[in-house]
Amino acid sequence: MRLVSFAAAGSESFGVVDGQGVIDLGPRLPEASGLVDLLTGDGRRRAEAAAKRAAADFRLDEIAFRRPVPWPEKTICIGVNYAHRNEEYDDSSLPPFPSVFMRVPDTLVGHGQPLLRPPESEQLDYEAEIAVVIGEGGRRIPRERALAHIAGLTCLNEGCIRDWMRHGKFNVTQGKNFDDCGSVGPWLVTADEFPGGYGDLKLTGRVNGEIRQDDTTANLIFDFAYLVSYVSTWAALKPGDVISTGTPIGAGARFDPPRWLKPGDVVEVEVSGIGTLRNTVADEG
Repeated sequence: MRLVSFAAAGSESFGVVDGQGVIDLGPRLPEASGLVDLLTGDGRRRAEAAAKRAAADFRLDEIAFRRPVPWPEKTICIGVNYAHRNEEYDDSSLPPFPSVFMRVPDTLVGHGQPLLRPPESEQLDYEAEIAVVIGEGGRRIPRERALAHIAGLTCLNEGCIRDWMRHGKFNVTQGKNFDDCGSVGPWLVTADEFPGGYGDLKLTGRVNGEIRQDDTTANLIFDFAYLVSYVSTWAALKPGDVISTGTPIGAGARFDPPRWLKPGDVVEVEVSGIGTLRNTVADEG
């Protein structure tokens, strides 16, 4: 099932994507305040029941896509998590633990919304990623039970401002948290749609149709179960929390000369079993 948060006909809502349309669950599930309420307990069953035999209320081209979880409490990002990217950095042995940093919600826009290049820098870059969305929360979740805490997956462009990532000695927070520099969506695909697991999902990043990033989760250093378990050791995970699982080689900063995003560029993140997140770049203001 594909769950989406959206705006249409002057209001915000959430629903199920059915072909090229959306079944609006807002009026059908008045007890739910949003998509996050469908991620726990019998939420998925209630969504399926409400959508069963219903006709689409809106075409996809009639809605404005929002972040699948509009206001996650935590968006936790994992750095250098594909083996080839570790080699890209320093060709050292694989790290014993993940690199971790945080993003705030307003740094990410929904599918089809503009990515903004700020006036402070021309170094807007892209990073194609797969994001895990938490369903049932928990603390110190054992690795062997961690996958049961995943509600579903979505695509994420972990966009950033590269030179601002180097302002601090030990952190990248500034460059990762400019408003509207990345994106997430277009929807959340529920975990039951991945019966074969998450061990070999194909991830592709494109700019203006050119493939820049291309890898699979078979090459992750830390798999999804490990990341859920590891993060929950130090932070209580809650429904709707997002863990973005890292990007492969091929970001713009790694070209010689670097290939920064500019207004008019179209950035796409495609993941097998999920779909394609697409955004166009514009200058802020």
